[in-house]
Amino acid sequence: MNRAEKATLQLQAVAVLRMLKETRTYDELAEVTDLPAGDLNRYVNGHVLPSVDRAEEIVGGVGRDELAAELEARIRVDDEGYVDNSGVVFDQSFLDLVAPVAAETLGFDRPDVVLTAATDGITLGAAMARNFDARVAYAKKSKETAVEEFIESRQRLQSGIELTYYLPASAIDAGETVLVVDDLIRSGETQELLLDIVDRADAHVGGVFALIAAGDEGLDRAKGRTEAPVGALTTFEE
Repeated sequence: MNRAEKATLQLQAVAVLRMLKETRTYDELAEVTDLPAGDLNRYVNGHVLPSVDRAEEIVGGVGRDELAAELEARIRVDDEGYVDNSGVVFDQSFLDLVAPVAAETLGFDRPDVVLTAATDGITLGAAMARNFDARVAYAKKSKETAVEEFIESRQRLQSGIELTYYLPASAIDAGETVLVVDDLIRSGETQELLLDIVDRADAHVGGVFALIAAGDEGLDRAKGRTEAPVGALTTFEE
């Protein structure tokens, strides 16, 4: 980890602490983090940065647990299993905190490209790309009028509907590392199409990440397609 990466991690830890402090006293935050309240006060108010080791513990440890709890509090699932996660995917500042936590806890290689599916995955894709200083690309169910060459992936779903995603061929170069992300993984069919696009581009999969996993089916399906890290911030059983 170079100096710039260390500084970025330390600032990310401060951002996580500031989010947690919005609903807690310093004593309560000390109980959550196992750090002295006085130190937390100095971190939150910008007087000093946490050490790299402490920053890793904050981002990769308490950060994941607390962000997962915050995410669970924001999502709504109706009686038919439909998920309303608009309280998350429309909050870019929250997603900007999720990105370093996901990177730290799941150990993704630094990607060249973050690939997602339009449209709900775009805000998460942008946050992940910004965290890694990578490009963001998103596949769509229709072709862009002015684009001449596409990478196309097609699959017949369990429902019998045929789903096709298109990505401009220039979005991913052969040999690049691609991180596949999405807001929700359920059956894993969308993620499988995205992984197929990576394969067709002769690129490498750096990992698969979703904010929310509805059960284990989709995660298991993705794990069957790649040896790269696969995970979600939170999982609920339908």
